[in-house]
Amino acid sequence: MAKVNFTAGRVNGHSCPAGKSQAFLWDSGASGLGLRATAAGSLAYIFQGKLNGATVRVTIGSPKDWSIDAARDEARRLQRLIDAGKDPREEAAEQHKAREARKAEARRQDATLADAWKAYIDARRAKWSDLHYRDHVALASAGGEPKKRGKGLTEPGPLAALMPLRLSDLNAERVGDWLAEEATHRPARVRLAFNLLRIFATWCESRAEYQGLIDQQAVATRLSKDALPKQAAKTDSIQREQLAAWFDAVRQLSNPVMEAYLIGLLLTGARREELAELRWDDVDFRWRSLRLKDKVETETGRVIPLTPYLAGVLVELKRINDTPPNVRQMRSLEAKGETWQPSEWVFSSKTSGDGRLAAPNNALHRVCGIAGIAPVTLHGLRRSFSSLAEWTEVPSGIKAQIMGHKPSAIAERHYNVRPLDLLRKWHDKLEAWILDEAGVEFTPEPERPGLKASTAA
Repeated sequence: MAKVNFTAGRVNGHSCPAGKSQAFLWDSGASGLGLRATAAGSLAYIFQGKLNGATVRVTIGSPKDWSIDAARDEARRLQRLIDAGKDPREEAAEQHKAREARKAEARRQDATLADAWKAYIDARRAKWSDLHYRDHVALASAGGEPKKRGKGLTEPGPLAALMPLRLSDLNAERVGDWLAEEATHRPARVRLAFNLLRIFATWCESRAEYQGLIDQQAVATRLSKDALPKQAAKTDSIQREQLAAWFDAVRQLSNPVMEAYLIGLLLTGARREELAELRWDDVDFRWRSLRLKDKVETETGRVIPLTPYLAGVLVELKRINDTPPNVRQMRSLEAKGETWQPSEWVFSSKTSGDGRLAAPNNALHRVCGIAGIAPVTLHGLRRSFSSLAEWTEVPSGIKAQIMGHKPSAIAERHYNVRPLDLLRKWHDKLEAWILDEAGVEFTPEPERPGLKASTAA
């Protein structure tokens, strides 16, 4: 192929003849340097050489961006690679890969806690309960949103102050200062926030995009021990002699759904969200059973007995739930373009976003005040079920299975599979004892052989 000395005039005057897709001009000043013109009118410096008997062609760039001398220098560099037995294309690919790796590492180093926290929630949400998910959102919330209940704006969550920080900036000193500051006015919430942050940090170590960014000393348990007050074991519960006053007070609530929910927590020992998430499809009035979500048996849930008194309470809720609005209310719904249908939730709410009961803490606090007993938390009702069961000598394995405690012994995990009938025998006995101590008059319907179907769900 003929070669010419590249000049500005020759480079600018080179074009592709009509009828051809491309045309080349080769430089005599640098081995392998060429100028390619295409039918579309574009020009580009190229390099062409031989490697192991095969032609290697590499695009250098446009004459607009490369001077003749610079193009010659690049052609000579590429020729030296070929002389060394290296493919310039592979070298270019490796350089590109290295550049992308540097960019990715820069992005990784710049990842903030807010970015990774969102990715963490998205990745793990399917395995969490609704309450656990809401905790992660609320604890990291920036606040400033109108409150769903009451007036004013929401406060920032404990983790909000850390969210703008890069993961690589989370060190023991920074987290320790944060713990000390937050512990002054909300130690319980910041304790939960720190525990969730520790679990999050463990998850980050399993992800290539976040691995090694968080200083493990930043989530060491000693930080919380140094900054937070010692957590005392909670003992709030309803005592045997307080049952009568508590039942009298809870039945003074104007909301039958709230009343049924609080009674249900005491009579089942269920966790607050397990009962709050109960749907009518989970209630079997015929065979007297409830299917609850379970933090241990996350896929199948657990089935517990539906005791006679609680069944009667739920039957009344079912009647209320299935009763359509009056004519005026129905017209109001139609005017809004809405239609009425019974709620799928056992403990439903017309004011909550998801249609089920929310924030029952205030109602329970009022009940305890009316009853004249020390405040009891929702989990305290679960604790009450456990302690009251001792009075009727309910076997510990029976109680644990009803409450959804994780089996601790090999026999419990693999051999003791208790049927619902056996659970029901003891559960009914416990409910009857609680009602008797509370002075609640209730006579269950006698059961014929098998189980009596009281109503259809």
